[in-house]
Order: sequence, then C-alpha cells, then structure tokens
Amino acid sequence: MSLRRRFTGGLALIAGAALLTGCATGAAPEGSGDVADAPKITFLYSPYADYAPFFLAEEKGYFEDAGVDVELISKSGSSGETYQQVSTGSITAGGATWGAGLFNATEAGASLSVIASVSRIPEEGKNPAPLMASEQSGITDAKDLKGKKIGIPGDGGFGIYSVNLALESVGLSLDDVELVNLTPGDIPPALANGSIDASWTIEPISSAITDKKIGHELLDVSYQAGVELGALAFNTEYVEKYPEAVTAFTAAYLRAVQELEAGGWNHPASQEIIAEYTELPVETLASIGLTVQDPEGAIDWSDVERQEQFFRDRDTLEFEGKSSIKDIFRADILADAVAQAGDAAESSDTDAK
Repeated sequence: MSLRRRFTGGLALIAGAALLTGCATGAAPEGSGDVADAPKITFLYSPYADYAPFFLAEEKGYFEDAGVDVELISKSGSSGETYQQVSTGSITAGGATWGAGLFNATEAGASLSVIASVSRIPEEGKNPAPLMASEQSGITDAKDLKGKKIGIPGDGGFGIYSVNLALESVGLSLDDVELVNLTPGDIPPALANGSIDASWTIEPISSAITDKKIGHELLDVSYQAGVELGALAFNTEYVEKYPEAVTAFTAAYLRAVQELEAGGWNHPASQEIIAEYTELPVETLASIGLTVQDPEGAIDWSDVERQEQFFRDRDTLEFEGKSSIKDIFRADILADAVAQAGDAAESSDTDAK
C-alpha cells in the first residue's frame, strides 16, 4: 500500500510543512468560505489506533469526496504542543487529550475551537490505557500501591488523571504514591528493571508489556469506563474563514467512525490501512484494547468538567474559577457535519446497490 499524504518527523517538519503548503491561517484569503477555496487542512495525529477514522477518511477518499484537501502529519510531541501548533496556525487542526494545557490555553485566549470528540475509554472490554504493575514488584492488588513508585507521562494530561481514577477505585490517592515522569517509550524498560513499581500505559505498549511478561494489569476497565480521552481542535481563524471546509472535514471523519462501528474494524482493507499508519501487524491490532468513537462526535461535557476539576485541585490550572471550554465548542459545525455524514452514507449505500 502507498499512503498518499503521510508525513512524520515532529515539530520541525510541521513548521516546514506550514511554510511549504501555506497552511497557516495568515495565508488564507479574506472573506472566502467555500470548501473549494479553503487552504489545505493539515491535521496532526498520533500513530495510534485512536486515530483510525482519520486514516480511513484519507485513504478511502472520504476527505476527497467531501471536497477538502487534507494532509495527515504524525506528531512526536505532547497534547500541549498540538494545541500550541494549532492555535498559532502552523497546523490547521489536531487531535489531543483533554488536559491542563487545553483549559489554560482556552482561558489565555488561544485561537482554538473544539469541534468533536475523538475518542473515549470503552464501557467494557479490554482497557486501552491500563495501570500496570512491574512483575518485579510482586504487586497483584492495586491496594498495595501505597508508598510505591508509579510512572506517569507528566502532570497535566490524561495519564495522571487515569492513574488518579485507578487509585481512587481502591481507596487511595495520588498523595499515597510517588509519581515518576516517564515518556511512553521509557515505561517498558522502567517496569522491566524495577525502577518503578507500576505505571500508566497505553496500547499497543501495554499489550507488548504483557507479551514480554514484564508487567501485568491490576484493574479492569471499570474505573475509567466512558472517560473522554481526546478532542478534535481547529484553529479558530480557519474555522471562522472556512466553516464549510471544517464541516466537510468533520463529516468525512464521522463517516469513517460510523463505518468502523458497523464492523469496519474487521474489514481487511481497513485493517491494512490502520496497520500501516500505526506500524502494527494486523494480528496485533485485532488483540489490543481499543478506544471508542462516538458516531456523532458527541462530547460528554460532564466528564470534561470532572477532568477540569481534577486539574484545578492539582493546581495545574493558571486561572481562577471555571474555564470557558464550552464557549469554544462549535456545536453548529458538528450538527451540520453529522447531517452531511448521514447524507454521504446514504449516497454510498445507493451507489453500492
């Protein structure tokens, strides 16, 4: 398979791509709102299965069908860096976790618009982001984590929130453990050598840890079932100039979400696309825990509020009072995108017949 518009290499390449393609919002002509007039949408993603709908929308031509020119760019940085790149216009849009960075950026007046949910933890089944204990620790009960070292990917994102939920479920808190900042890639060796007793993990890393017998899960998914994990964010200036393009992009994304929900995960062609973007064998994709996407991109705002309160309690928010996160949500665009996705699906069904 030859992927048409796939780029990697982190922020340096992102900046270069912005200059070469004119994707920065400043390059957009004033007063032009039609999809055909919109500059290319550069979308920043992580090479995880969470972003499968975007991979399918690109490779199956759903973006093209919707009339938008899209360039997918794999990121190497954090969610905070994604929001920074999107808000400055170096990148048009991206997916990233809810966290202190987003809440702080919103209150600071960053040029960010939230369009839809990207992923959430499933209500049941395999946990895509489990808390795992090192085999060397001898810990099999999460209650025994008191006083132990637990790896997290920083103090302002989903990882620490997830660990907090896990500890709360067994009557502990973050104050009962020693937190150690680790990148996802550093987690397996740290568990293997016993320098940490447990860690937040994410698929496919968690499945690899199990397969190599260096760690094991401590809890089922229930402690974080249904938690909002990621959001689709666009540069606000781009949204205001080209709302039709943003709507079309979101509709193509939702079309792919609905296809996956209808059994697309088991379709060989779809598996091949996802496997290539994530650099995982199809067999691995079939066995790992997967996040879920809402077929209408709906956001559970009550859960987002709980996450915001957590970061407020951790003193990682740089403002007083509640954030205005819901004020940057473009419900109008999401509603139009849901309708367009439905029309596209009906048209596709008619053509197939």
